Amino acid sequence: MSMDDTSSGGRSGHRFYSRPKVCQFCVDKHQTIDYKKFDLLKRFITDDGKIRPRRQTGTCARHQRTLARAIKQARHIALLPYTGKYWEEGHS
Repeated sequence: MSMDDTSSGGRSGHRFYSRPKVCQFCVDKHQTIDYKKFDLLKRFITDDGKIRPRRQTGTCARHQRTLARAIKQARHIALLPYTGKYWEEGHS
């Protein structure tokens, strides 16, 4: 039995390949990133209040920079919280 057979959960020869993520802002040109759209921005923040990395969200580098800037602006004018304590208390 080779190492591939045991690490793939019992299936011999089948390996898991993740699908390449596509930037949703590049696909849909009409969707804009704006600090006032806090419902959109909430999807790119973890439960702790941190900005999700590109490898999790699938955004391209250009849109990730724009997204981070918009999240920081929304935090500054109190549309989004800086920490995750806000989420734990049940506010939304």
